Amino acid sequence: MKTRYIYHPGAAQQGGFTLVELLVVLAILGLLMGLVGPQVLNRLGGAKTDTAALQIKDLEQSLELYKLDVGRYPTTEQGLLVLVQKPPGVIGWNGPYLKKSTLPLDPWNNEYQYRYPGEQSEIDIFSLGQDGSPGGEGEDSDVGNWQ
Repeated sequence: MKTRYIYHPGAAQQGGFTLVELLVVLAILGLLMGLVGPQVLNRLGGAKTDTAALQIKDLEQSLELYKLDVGRYPTTEQGLLVLVQKPPGVIGWNGPYLKKSTLPLDPWNNEYQYRYPGEQSEIDIFSLGQDGSPGGEGEDSDVGNWQ
């Protein structure tokens, strides 16, 4: 049996991109990332702040349940730990009040702060933001249950 070869004009030439074409595409992608990248990063920072605000609301609701059972909010010294562990000498504790057996960390891996009586509201639950110090702007700003 004989094998037949059919000749196609231009079949021997390989298609592809030239170096100039690739550089133009890379330059366009670089410009797009320069314009769009900061916008995306700002949204990411806002998402962390929103996450902290939602977690603070959950902690506040859990403290309300604690107050219904015990009759008062925990002291500043007892802190938020009472939501997952029964404090000594407390009658009526019916916890844990959180789904997980540990306290959540804020989106910047710091512990949430708790104060009773609060300075901003009856109880203060807050995160100090990305920088971990009071005040700041943007992602460094404090997020609390009084906002």
